[in-house]
Amino acid sequence: MLPSPNGSAISAAASATGLPVAAGCLRNARAVGRWLLRQGYGSTDAPIGVVAAGERWPDGSLRPSVEDQLGAASVLDAISGVPGGLSVEAAMALAALASIPDVPAAVRGCVSGRELIEGGFAEDVEIAVQVGVSNVVPVLRQGVFSAA
Repeated sequence: MLPSPNGSAISAAASATGLPVAAGCLRNARAVGRWLLRQGYGSTDAPIGVVAAGERWPDGSLRPSVEDQLGAASVLDAISGVPGGLSVEAAMALAALASIPDVPAAVRGCVSGRELIEGGFAEDVEIAVQVGVSNVVPVLRQGVFSAA
């Protein structure tokens, strides 16, 4: 499994709020969306934040990633029918997702996807681009992700 140092840092910071932190990706976006809705999140009374973590460049600045943007948008897509609708930012993420006819091909073809494949992690990329294959919802509790 490939680590995500920036995703880990963001998750740890978000958990300091005391609110639940769930990890979503292309593989489990629908499951995360269903879990959020069952928990009562995603409404105007209980809004959620969805973060496409990306990574960091060697100088520490943010390195956005297509795969994280598409994963975040997939979670938003799973909750898009909530009463009150989604924010403008969420709508923009959904528009980006809708503009990609083949999400797995987009991830394989983006800069970070190509870097991973060329670096010997083609199997990891193939696992990551499997859309909707997991029902596991990792939730951060006491510094550890475990199934919800």
